[in-house]
Amino acid sequence: MAAGARAGAGGEEAAAGRAERGAALDLLVAVLGGGRTLAAAEAAAPFAALAPAGRARARRLAAAALRHGGRADRLLGPLLRWRPAPAVHAALHLALAEIFAGGGAAHAAVDAAVALVAARAGRPAADFANAVLRKAVVAGGEGGWARLAPGAMPAWLRRPVVAAWGGAVARAIEAAHERGAALDLTPREPAAASLWAARLGATLLPTGSLRLPAGGQVTALPGYDEGAWWVQDAAAALPARVLAAKAGEEVVDLCAAPGGKTLQLAAAGARVTAVEPAAPRMALLAANLARCRLAADCVQADALAWAPPSPVVAVLLDPPCTATGTIRRHPDLPALRDGAGLDRLRALQATLLDRAAGFLAPGGRLVYAVCSLLPAEGEDQLAAALARHPDLAPDPSALALPGVAPEWITRGGGLRLRPDFWPGAGGMDGFFVACLRRTG
Repeated sequence: MAAGARAGAGGEEAAAGRAERGAALDLLVAVLGGGRTLAAAEAAAPFAALAPAGRARARRLAAAALRHGGRADRLLGPLLRWRPAPAVHAALHLALAEIFAGGGAAHAAVDAAVALVAARAGRPAADFANAVLRKAVVAGGEGGWARLAPGAMPAWLRRPVVAAWGGAVARAIEAAHERGAALDLTPREPAAASLWAARLGATLLPTGSLRLPAGGQVTALPGYDEGAWWVQDAAAALPARVLAAKAGEEVVDLCAAPGGKTLQLAAAGARVTAVEPAAPRMALLAANLARCRLAADCVQADALAWAPPSPVVAVLLDPPCTATGTIRRHPDLPALRDGAGLDRLRALQATLLDRAAGFLAPGGRLVYAVCSLLPAEGEDQLAAALARHPDLAPDPSALALPGVAPEWITRGGGLRLRPDFWPGAGGMDGFFVACLRRTG
């Protein structure tokens, strides 16, 4: 494998070799042309044939090309008279992201992209790619790339975001999506968070999560084998903290996989029943519990058909949603979603909310959480649930946690988290969280 040139400041230590770039190109084509997720595309050769370090480089290259695709298209626009074939277009994006976002040497990235195009689409296409990329390198140099706006969210998502918070917030969210996500960890023992932050060289966030730069091998980090922590975005860790399970308390976690919230509840000493319909996801949840030396009653069942034997004091519901709050860590999502099915998801969320409310004993509490930027799945669902259930009342006091800014709590009594929050610390996923108590 030919070694690439040494990357510039802030970039890769060495430019990825031909095999890694080829695998990254395959990933991009699978997402942009084949409608597959990055995770699904990674199961195919030649990506799967790479060594772990090579897979990590290919994944980073493909993710960077997706995150910076909007900026790349703005740079390429004046240079293209027609849209190239998918593999050629993806190779252009790959090279520009490597050069301008990854700090790679321009000549190495351009030569590698041209070679890839020659192998996939022939010499004329390679000559075209060579000419376009050399012009793009000049156009993007001396701050030209940096002056371009980040890629916009798809219109079906951007419209409700602008309607809810305005254009400036939408642009800040888009910038956060382009920056990507750090690696956040939840310590099994919150009291030991400072110790683990020091041992891992992590930043201890105001809400108690640990933050490391993305890109490392998670399984090689201290504490992984002993289950001292698990991977979980700082925003995703807040719903379980809002529920504030107590030792010995009976708690139901609906739609529980992959299990981060279940682990938090179990670590607090609660007697957790984790309900999840999908067998592979339930197996992942069970494996996470085993690694972290925690216990829960894992029930593979559809929450629409399952019910606890008696009323419970606490329920956590994280229903299926658009996952639009996770674009910063899933840059393939905008290319794969078009907003279709939102009404179906909203109806399912409402049905699950009603069912979860029916599990509560008097005085019991229900935390509803979705990793969505859409008010239709968050603020609007809360308002509709309160209208349907006069015996439920929001409990904003449960949202007043360490690190939670008061302005994140909505007038309706929910907690709205956005990717543009904590911009200096690396942002967070978009979430909506509400705590409801059953009165009477």
